[in-house]
Amino acid sequence: MLQLAATPYTLHFRNPAPTSRGVLTTRPIWFVRVWRSAAPEQVGWGECGPIAGLSRDADGFGDALAAFCAEFNAARIAKIAEAMQWLVREAPMWPSLAFGVEMALRDLAGGAQRRWWDTPFARGESSLPTHGLIWMDDFDGVLRQIEAKIAAGFTVIKMKIGALPFEQELALLRCVRQAHPTVELRLDANGAFSPEEALDRLDSLADLTIAFVEQPVKPGCWGVLADLCRHSPAPIALDEELIPIRSVEERRALLNTVRPQYLIVKPALLGGFAVSEAWIAEAEARSIRWIVNSLLESNIGLNAICQWTSAIGGDCVHGLGTGGLFTNNVPTPLTLQGGRLALDSTRPWRLPE
Repeated sequence: MLQLAATPYTLHFRNPAPTSRGVLTTRPIWFVRVWRSAAPEQVGWGECGPIAGLSRDADGFGDALAAFCAEFNAARIAKIAEAMQWLVREAPMWPSLAFGVEMALRDLAGGAQRRWWDTPFARGESSLPTHGLIWMDDFDGVLRQIEAKIAAGFTVIKMKIGALPFEQELALLRCVRQAHPTVELRLDANGAFSPEEALDRLDSLADLTIAFVEQPVKPGCWGVLADLCRHSPAPIALDEELIPIRSVEERRALLNTVRPQYLIVKPALLGGFAVSEAWIAEAEARSIRWIVNSLLESNIGLNAICQWTSAIGGDCVHGLGTGGLFTNNVPTPLTLQGGRLALDSTRPWRLPE
């Protein structure tokens, strides 16, 4: 029979990380392990980690995960395919939980070698580009971060906006664009614009060649978003808008109504890899582009997301390079050099005890 267990773990940020939901100094996660009772030495690993104020399953998550493990073990499931079906039935309200358990089951199915997908990237034969993430800061602090990322070799920069007065952010963007005319700039507003001001602010970006603006207004304003997607000079990407969606019908209604230019796909927020692939399929059917982003996972979760991204393809730079943010991250073969992630086979896995 398959057995499931979870252990809490707290990641510590090297530096406080300002976000639209406050300043983060720690990141609570849970490592999920699954094994066959007849072969306990082979363990599949996964990771859960909802973020309060963002994930729809953050409240009471630890207790819910413990109860889920007990129910799973009591169900006496023998096959991984059966466990995947059970997961779909039992965890639709718990996307982070589904993400972690699916990850663990996929690892076990692949021989418990932390090769969730067998791709050139997973074998250490190729690398993946990632954007350079810029955290909220004052004017000079943001500019220093951007210059450091570009000097390190990043060609795509993602900058969070909404923390500074908009005129300051506009001046900062003009400064960056003048100094670095070929760097791709992505903006993440996290719903910072009011519906009344959003189009004017997006119009102000017209001459800055912005790749896209994520979630310009708060989730739930489908009519406003649809209007922005039709009239904004900068393409619009949906991020938080996807989180509350639970059914195929809701998914199709959102995309048909808003018609965004991009989706930001975060498996830990959406309910795992299979659900994320369903979002991607719906997007591609409507000629909507998509970007995969991580969600401040440990190196275990980040490895799985990178391998999945390498398997599903996509012709753009994704947002995957967050592993170096923590002082106590799990050592793995994952490396980041010059804006590209790769697996170095000379670096061993050191899984938590």
